[in-house]
Amino acid sequence: MSSKPWLFGLMSLAMAGGACSRSGSAKPAGGPVAIAVTAHGFEPKTVQAQVGKPLTLVVTRKVERTCATEIVIKDFGIEKPLPLDQAVTVELTPTKPGSIRFACAMDMVAGEIAVK
Repeated sequence: MSSKPWLFGLMSLAMAGGACSRSGSAKPAGGPVAIAVTAHGFEPKTVQAQVGKPLTLVVTRKVERTCATEIVIKDFGIEKPLPLDQAVTVELTPTKPGSIRFACAMDMVAGEIAVK
């Protein structure tokens, strides 16, 4: 155990934050929501949003071998290429509660925006 209690508290806070991010769901905190395309697909797989509030997704493809080289959100007519290691901004404003699906162009790798 460290003789610096503030260091232990900081480490605990960092580990708690990491555990939350692995839960598979991200809640926007008023700013952009980062989504990574990894070997496991879109991470996080679920993003929280609110009706009538603009949502900005920042999607970065981190892996070469994936069919998710594009993000498609059919409900909003969005289709954007995802170049390797380049952040791509996607903006939308949900108009009703429910689930908005986002996926690769082949509709094999997917996630959702849960709108309340």
